[in-house]
Amino acid sequence: MVAIADEPLAALRAALRGSLLLPDHAGYDVARTLWNSMIDRRPAAIVRAAGAADVIQAVNFAREHRLLMAVKGGGHNIAGKAACDGGLMIDLAAMKSVRVDAADRLARVEPGALLSDFDRETQAFGLSTPIGINSTTGIAGLTLGGGFGWQSRKHGLTIDNLNAVDVVLASGELVQANATHNADLFWAVRGGGGNFGVVTSFEYRLHPLGAEVVAGLIVYPLAQAKQVFDGYRKFTAAASDEMTVWMVLRKAPPLPFLPPDVHGKEVAVIAFCWMGEPGRGEEIVTPLRRLGEPAGEHIGRMPFAGWQTAFDPLLQPGARNYWKSHDFKALNADVERILCDAIVRLPSDECEALICQLGGQINRVDVGATAYPHRDAEFVINVHTRWRDADGDRKCIDWARALFDALAPHATGGVYVNFMPEDEMQRVAAGAYGPNYARLAALKAKFDPANLFSQNQNIRPEA
Repeated sequence: MVAIADEPLAALRAALRGSLLLPDHAGYDVARTLWNSMIDRRPAAIVRAAGAADVIQAVNFAREHRLLMAVKGGGHNIAGKAACDGGLMIDLAAMKSVRVDAADRLARVEPGALLSDFDRETQAFGLSTPIGINSTTGIAGLTLGGGFGWQSRKHGLTIDNLNAVDVVLASGELVQANATHNADLFWAVRGGGGNFGVVTSFEYRLHPLGAEVVAGLIVYPLAQAKQVFDGYRKFTAAASDEMTVWMVLRKAPPLPFLPPDVHGKEVAVIAFCWMGEPGRGEEIVTPLRRLGEPAGEHIGRMPFAGWQTAFDPLLQPGARNYWKSHDFKALNADVERILCDAIVRLPSDECEALICQLGGQINRVDVGATAYPHRDAEFVINVHTRWRDADGDRKCIDWARALFDALAPHATGGVYVNFMPEDEMQRVAAGAYGPNYARLAALKAKFDPANLFSQNQNIRPEA
């Protein structure tokens, strides 16, 4: 633990509109706790920021005292980079405002907001924009890494719908960035993670989204995996941008629409969201219901904000988590075989392999238009291990790594930066950013030459 003298701490505390937490203060342990319980770090001090001025004070304090600094939005990142040992943690959780301008279809959002906050506010006006699929995720980290979810095939990544940001730089200066003002910084934060500053406000373009979407789950026994995979490949290849279909391979949780004898058995789950005219939903999803003989299904019209919470019970905080991820241009028979072989050897009941469908509008954007470069990926496979006790660490992590290695020959070599665990920093250059890395490294040298913002999937500053 870094020792910080009382006098500078007192001056920092007096300068804040928010609060300063030290290890012996009430609320310290709550503030430092992250979604992934494998990460247990103890900052020397935590600034609970109430606004941009507090962020400026915290950044200046960390720079002047040469402290390691971490920034926490929702704290959901798998690598746990939102906390640091012995340094200064900036906790943005109190900055949760979401302000919708319905006339101009814009939303100004603070970095502590969760996806649930965003959904509730925007949907009240029949508007939305592409974000992730778990309502407890923080919008800041999701956006800075790229961001994709059910609306992305129709409207692109989260960053493709970002209009402007306010950013506190390593110098402590607060600047605005958009397509015409500080355009190089705006380019970098659209996929470059937290490497370039602390974003204190995001402005998103919004799109009309009706009161209901057609969405749901169709659960097939793993024994039917071959025909389900074949049908899934054909369906996704022909799907319009208004339809997104993901597949989850795991043991069936005790969902109320499943017979009890299916609970705990290996299954292939089709999860879909139809963003088009709800009246056409039943017709559109019929082929997905006929990929095999379902063990159960839950399909219907529902509010989009409600569908966004569907996976929350499976992703609650407090568990140990480890991810490995690949991008794919296509899913071939070998990928199917490798996945199915692995699923019958799951190391815990909560582990899964998640196939995310991309494509559509995401891939109509030029590779160099944003820092996020993976505009040729049609699917992401995220190997998600999840368990409760440290005794399971080795077994679960080894299973994820083995599946990742087996899939590698069929993947692009690219990786979505928000899905990278802490031990994959060697993939940042070639895997996460590829052709855009050199430009990112040069911009890092411009905006953060001392690498103050190092607690992230780090881009090293280079001339």
